[in-house]
Amino acid sequence: MPEYVNWLRHASPYINAHRDCTFVVMLPGDGVEHPNFGNIVHDLVLLHSLGVRLVLVHGSRPQIETRLAARGLTPHYHHGMRITDAATLECVIDAVGQLRIAIEARLSMDMAASPMQGSRLRVASGNLVTARPIGVLEGVDYHHTGEVRRVDRKGINRLLDERSIVLLSPLGYSPTGEIFNLACEDVATRAAIDLGADKLLLFGADPGLIDENGRLVRELRPQQVPAHLQRLGSNYQAELLDAAAEACRGGVARSHIVSYAEDGALLTELFTRDGGGTLVAQEQFEVVREAAIEDVGGLLDLISPLEEQGILVRRSREVLEREIEQFSVVEREGMIIACAALYQIADSDAGELACLAVNPEYRHGARGDVLLERIESRARAQGLNTLFVLTTRTAHWFRERGFVPSSVERLPSARASLYNYQRNSKIFEKTL
Repeated sequence: MPEYVNWLRHASPYINAHRDCTFVVMLPGDGVEHPNFGNIVHDLVLLHSLGVRLVLVHGSRPQIETRLAARGLTPHYHHGMRITDAATLECVIDAVGQLRIAIEARLSMDMAASPMQGSRLRVASGNLVTARPIGVLEGVDYHHTGEVRRVDRKGINRLLDERSIVLLSPLGYSPTGEIFNLACEDVATRAAIDLGADKLLLFGADPGLIDENGRLVRELRPQQVPAHLQRLGSNYQAELLDAAAEACRGGVARSHIVSYAEDGALLTELFTRDGGGTLVAQEQFEVVREAAIEDVGGLLDLISPLEEQGILVRRSREVLEREIEQFSVVEREGMIIACAALYQIADSDAGELACLAVNPEYRHGARGDVLLERIESRARAQGLNTLFVLTTRTAHWFRERGFVPSSVERLPSARASLYNYQRNSKIFEKTL
């Protein structure tokens, strides 16, 4: 089967879930200059064609720097924020204006044999962001550098309802007609919060948040962000992470950080279960919970391959439906990726841990340990003192977690009478 067929089938739940949702996408000026920018435009057009309501916020920092250098002007910053005097503001207006026109032009393409063919997009922009001056901080006058005061929520929603892509620039206007230079991260975050967006998508140079060991951090809660900010110090990755957390605290369900340098990073993040960037979300990406009758189909999909390999004892749908309350599961984006069951052994203070299974694609995330801890906790809550497990293939895994070899004679009689000598499972036990 062609790979794209399999991918499309797996992406279909996300296609349905994203339809009619509002996404705010922030692309910094570096991303606009990057060779991958054309592919990002194509991906945005694809999202629009799938029914996503798009607000695109662009940055302009490198373009402003280029214009300052061309005029022999020295850029000035304080605490990482640009000081925008009158001469600098002229460069900002020039850079932002040209960028806005260039982005509108790219979104207006309708070339034959290209991903843009037949798209007929309408791009809308204007005085949709009201700003105020930052003023004087610590004795430093920021002049025309401002911060977002208000986003025209009704106006933007009206444009989105008309199937336009809304383009917001890092400029804001005051009721007195002044122009202020804004941080694109600030514009994107406030737009996402004020619009009640379903997602804030932030493009950066890296795939997402990189930890101290050089590995991608795939998921964070907002309350975990401050520790990472302290580690990162003052850099652009920290700015993106801070913006993502602020949006979540403001009511945005999910914020994503993805790479503008990686072709297809946006689609990978939105249409695959594991994504490709860093997700900051209030709710858990994976949930450990007790199973419900609706999970029977997912459990069958998970354990059937292991039953065919002889690793697990076969259980029919009827058996699973009858014993569903014994199971705990790990759910990831609506998919059951791990399970385990606890059976109390009659006429004893012992229980049996059974049907511990983890989807092969998720066996390196300690999910087995999470489920084992869950089962042990449930056993203690039921007043059980001993936990038995019978296994044919994973003896070492259980021994490493405190289980010791046991025997049929050690099993309570109600369980010993059911022991399958033909299967010849090894028996282990653990005192709780």
